[in-house]
Amino acid sequence: MTIQDRIKIRVKRSKRSVFLRSDFKDIAEYDQVGRGLRNLVKDGLLMKIGYGLYTRIRQNRITGKPMPDNASGADGVLIEAMERLGVDYKLDNLSSLNISGESTQIPANIKIILNNPRFTRKISIGKQGINDDR
Repeated sequence: MTIQDRIKIRVKRSKRSVFLRSDFKDIAEYDQVGRGLRNLVKDGLLMKIGYGLYTRIRQNRITGKPMPDNASGADGVLIEAMERLGVDYKLDNLSSLNISGESTQIPANIKIILNNPRFTRKISIGKQGINDDR
């Protein structure tokens, strides 16, 4: 079984949708894991969303384009990425009110506000992302 096959099996069996490169350090060395992840991106199983960050994807039934394989969509992937990286964040006011049940308005996109100004990593899924404006 190749390294790429072992990474692929772990990605498919996992309940999470965001993966760090370090999640696979027990399978192979750093460069070998990088090559395996890059090949899985080419094959259409993963999408690179940032430096060392990947998300599992699936084909959209309507458009046929790849989209994150997460029940919450791109917003859920960005929130999960922040939690996986251990970054302190908060949501914008409208999103917070909706989640708490105080408002019935549903925002088109959740805006994530970082509490740490030193976090400069760019994370994006399509047109939605974190630190895109820098």
